[in-house]
Amino acid sequence: MPQDVAQAAPVLVQANDLAMHFDVSAPWLNRMLAHAPRTLLHAVDGVSFDIERGKTLALVGESGCGKSTVARLLVGLYAPTRGNFRFEGRDVHATLRTPQGRVLRRRIQMIFQDPYASLNPRWKVEDIVGEPLCEHGIVTARAALAERVGALLQSVGLSPHDGAKFPHQFSGGQRQRISIARALATEPEFLVCDEPTSALDVSVQAQVLNIMKELQRKQGLTYLFISHNLAVVRHVSDDVGVMYLGRLVELAPKRTLFAAPCHPYTRMLLDAIPALHDTGRARTPVQGEVPNPLAPPAGCAFHPRCPHANDRCRAERPVLLRRDSVRVACHAVEEGRV
Repeated sequence: MPQDVAQAAPVLVQANDLAMHFDVSAPWLNRMLAHAPRTLLHAVDGVSFDIERGKTLALVGESGCGKSTVARLLVGLYAPTRGNFRFEGRDVHATLRTPQGRVLRRRIQMIFQDPYASLNPRWKVEDIVGEPLCEHGIVTARAALAERVGALLQSVGLSPHDGAKFPHQFSGGQRQRISIARALATEPEFLVCDEPTSALDVSVQAQVLNIMKELQRKQGLTYLFISHNLAVVRHVSDDVGVMYLGRLVELAPKRTLFAAPCHPYTRMLLDAIPALHDTGRARTPVQGEVPNPLAPPAGCAFHPRCPHANDRCRAERPVLLRRDSVRVACHAVEEGRV
C-alpha cells in the first residue's frame, strides 16, 4: 500500500527551463578601451525537474556546476534569467512579488552549507530560531515563543535549555541542527538543503542526515538536496540529478542511477568511489578538468573529457531524452555507442 501511495504522490515542485546568467564583465570604461564585449557566466542553463510531495531529489556534480545557484533560485534569492519554478502549480517568483508571497515564503525554506556562517554569533539560539516565528507573526507572546522554540530544538535532538546559549558554545553538528530547527520554524513543506553536511565530520554527518530523514518521515517534508558526496546522496535521495557545467546530464531514480548509470560523466563519478569489496582494484580518477564556464565548449559541454565523443558531440548540444524511468542528455547513449 505505501508503494501505491508513493506512486500516486502529486508533484509539488516543478522547475521549467531554469537559467541564471551573471554579468561578470569588466568595468564599462575598460571594455570600451579594449573594445571588449560583455561577458556572461551561464551558471545555470536550462534545468528542468519535478519533485513529488514527500520525496527527495538530490543534485550532484563537481564544484562550480551550478548546484548552489539552483538552490538559490528555488528559494527566491535569485530571479531567473529564463524559465520558472512552480510550487503547487503557482509561479513562485511571480507570487513572491505579490502580497501572497509572504505566505509562500513560509512554505519554502533553506538550510545553508556552513553552520559557522549562517548563524548570527551575537544572537542567542532562542532568538535565532524564534526570528521566523516573530517575522511571520506565527507566535508573538513571549511565553508561547519560548515553548515553541524549545519544541523545535527538541525535534532536532537538542535541549530546550540550549536556547539560552550562543552559537559559539556548540559544535558544528549542533549548529547545523539549530539551522534545521530555524528552517522548520514556519512549518515549511519544501526544504532546499545546500550541502548541509559538507562542513561536518563523517560521524556527525550521519547524525544530521538521520534527523533530516526522520523529520521527513514524520512531517512529510519534500527536499531538494544539494551535494557532491555520492555516499550521502545514496543515503538520503529518492531521485538523483547529475549536473555538469550548468546543465542536467542525467536524471534518474536513485536505485537505477547507482546500478546502471547511463551518461559517461555519471559513470566516471561513480567509478571514482572506493568500495570495500574492490580493495585490490585501482580506482579510476575523474579524468580531465572542468572547462572554463566563461567559454564552455561547443556542442556537448562534456565532450573534451568523454571517451565516446564524436563529431556530433563536438557540434550539437544534446537534450534530455527519456529512456524508461531515466532522462539523459548524451548523443552516445542515444546512438547506442556507450
